[in-house]
Amino acid sequence: MSHHIVEVRDLTHTYPDGTAAVRGISFRIHHGESVAVVGANGAGKSTLLLHLNGYLTPQSGAVRIGDFPLTKATLKDIRRTVGMVFQDPDDQLFMPTVYEDVAFGPLNLGLPPEEVEQRVQKALLRVGVAHLRERPPYKLSGGEKRAVSIATVLAMSPDILVMDEPSSNLDPRARRTLIELLAGFQHTKIIATHDLDLVLDLCDRTIVIREGVIMADGPTVEIFRNDRMLAQCHLEKPLRMQACPVCSLPQA
Repeated sequence: MSHHIVEVRDLTHTYPDGTAAVRGISFRIHHGESVAVVGANGAGKSTLLLHLNGYLTPQSGAVRIGDFPLTKATLKDIRRTVGMVFQDPDDQLFMPTVYEDVAFGPLNLGLPPEEVEQRVQKALLRVGVAHLRERPPYKLSGGEKRAVSIATVLAMSPDILVMDEPSSNLDPRARRTLIELLAGFQHTKIIATHDLDLVLDLCDRTIVIREGVIMADGPTVEIFRNDRMLAQCHLEKPLRMQACPVCSLPQA
């Protein structure tokens, strides 16, 4: 299924203030892969993700989603294929009700009302918030907002999910619900996150970025065992891979 492939070649992006956020990044992601993009704050993760849905277009290098090179002319096709879940759900939820937020994308595709209704209901059921369809988004909890923001993307029937810090600001129960939800998706998933334990749960492959450059790309567990590389990139092992501080105390 070539239309599910994500390919980035020698991508660079420099902001107007001169900050080189992405410097020559290349990788290829195949259908059905779940890939984490990790790195310290300012490493370039969010800038990279914004290229995958066309919110940014390459200054140099190239991004290809299946058969479509990312250009202004192909934005509509690419945004139908790639669904983007932003770090802050409030950037994604702006309509008076949950239903209207989830229906916004399908309506803008020009779909008939009955198909819009089916897509909205299916998306809300899938993320477990169908009972919230008439609620205003500003009255939702953080976990509920996250679920609805994912539903807005699912209603567009994308082949690829791109998520920026999906577990940020969630309490432990909401975080676990999110992990279980994402684990059930058959989509290709690309997740930028600081939550390395979430990465262990969801992603077989991890790309590590430091100062806009890929430092490592490979099996997640192998990368998280590389103490030297993690330290260079200002990362720590997931808690599940660290020694238990209580168990290591001297016995009385």
